[in-house]
Amino acid sequence: MRLNFWCLLLVLLMKKPHKSPPFQHEQQLLGAPNSVPFSLKQLPNLLRLFSVPQGSPQAKSMESTLQMCDDFNPIKGEIRKCVTSFDSMLDFVRGIFGLDGFGHGFTFLTTTFYNDSNTAIFQNYTVLDDLREIPIPKMVACHLMEFPYAVYGCHSMVGDRRLFKMSLRGERGDIVETIVVCHLDTSEWEPEHISFKALGFGPGMGPVCHFFPDQTNFVWIPSSISV
Repeated sequence: MRLNFWCLLLVLLMKKPHKSPPFQHEQQLLGAPNSVPFSLKQLPNLLRLFSVPQGSPQAKSMESTLQMCDDFNPIKGEIRKCVTSFDSMLDFVRGIFGLDGFGHGFTFLTTTFYNDSNTAIFQNYTVLDDLREIPIPKMVACHLMEFPYAVYGCHSMVGDRRLFKMSLRGERGDIVETIVVCHLDTSEWEPEHISFKALGFGPGMGPVCHFFPDQTNFVWIPSSISV
């Protein structure tokens, strides 16, 4: 099946890279203390705890994250979980892969920036080469969610999905090697999914692909896979 990227959802809002990799140390993915509740019912207490004004954009983002995590209804063939610590993320990944150990059974891929410049975040990008597919039996994608401390939404999907690497050049000279995930079967997706609104079609009418725009979005894969 040939993927026509001009018809797919291409997220090209690249952010500046972090100075260190996402998991240089466990503390980089350390959530709130156990005494802090992570629940939509506790939103008023959380707003007070973090001094966030009620009704503010940050408060609305917190509410949206809590709603998604409290009501994390997966689509068919999908397993989802919100994690607030490095250990809980690894536990989730281990459960998907059925493997033990960090750096032995699985590893992660993320977007790589090769220029450290002060260029604009928003710019046009040109594809430098063909897609390079990474054959995967299983994968786990994790995305940083909006919250006062680190909360990641992680999910694994069984079915028609493919993983690629792609090199891009920004109009200001930035070179980026990004991760691309393509979902070939969208028949079980919600009709109101943002991808369908952007692309102008509905569930099951075509594949949806997206970039992983920065290092707060990454994919776990078996370490035995050659990339």
